[in-house]
Amino acid sequence: MGQAADDLTRLLAERFQDAAGLDTGFATEAHVRMAAHRSLRAYRDEPLPLPMLQALAAVALSSPTKSDMQSRDILIVTDASRLAALAPLIAPDDWIATAPALLVFCGDHRRQRQLNEWRGHPFANDHLDWFFNAAVDASIVLGSFIVAAEAAGLGCCPLSQIRNRAAEVSEFLGLPERVFPVAGLTVGWPSRAGEISPRLPLALTVHVDRFRDPGEAATREAIGEYDRWRHARQPYRRQRHADRLGEAPFYGWSEDKARQYSVPEREDFGAFVRAKGFNLR
Repeated sequence: MGQAADDLTRLLAERFQDAAGLDTGFATEAHVRMAAHRSLRAYRDEPLPLPMLQALAAVALSSPTKSDMQSRDILIVTDASRLAALAPLIAPDDWIATAPALLVFCGDHRRQRQLNEWRGHPFANDHLDWFFNAAVDASIVLGSFIVAAEAAGLGCCPLSQIRNRAAEVSEFLGLPERVFPVAGLTVGWPSRAGEISPRLPLALTVHVDRFRDPGEAATREAIGEYDRWRHARQPYRRQRHADRLGEAPFYGWSEDKARQYSVPEREDFGAFVRAKGFNLR
């Protein structure tokens, strides 16, 4: 095997418990960069040229889109005062406000409605799938932008919190009807290397020919093993909602995720999307 294959094998072994035996003979530097992904929240105090970000956006927008509808937009925020005002609407974290750039990936079905109106055709798909197509299109572009940015040496961190106060974010950014935020992304030159986050075992998440459910007992055992394996490599620095739920003697991934979803998040997002002109039936 070549160097790229060796590097990919090593990185996948860091990421997955059960990566042994995978065929990495196809590997190129592009695959190595993707497997080496690290979410980064620490950036150098160095501005990013807007033309560079626009070029990376163009690369990302070259990705696949449902039926060539192109129902996704990217909004780039680099003005420091605008970013400082937007950040508190996302999360009370200083690193967001001081990031060199914040991108907002939006689902956009305003254009499709306009096309039908301009061409004099009825709009016959006013239901959930219409919204879903735009959300998936924006998600594809988000992933593509991360790959493109990291290949250019940048660090990124996606932000689902952009939807915590979606109506306020939408008003701040001037998003028109039928345009909604899917995710944010901080971008900058990394000030540190970052960490590779271990993922669930491939045996639970990759299926061949049909969905293979190992059963609750086997799934629970596999997640327990993953909890311990991940804890040995990347333990959590704090426990969520410890003031309400107490301190667990062992705090793994499954406990963290269960605690995260033990409190309501974005209960008003459906109402926001409907107010934006989407029918979710």
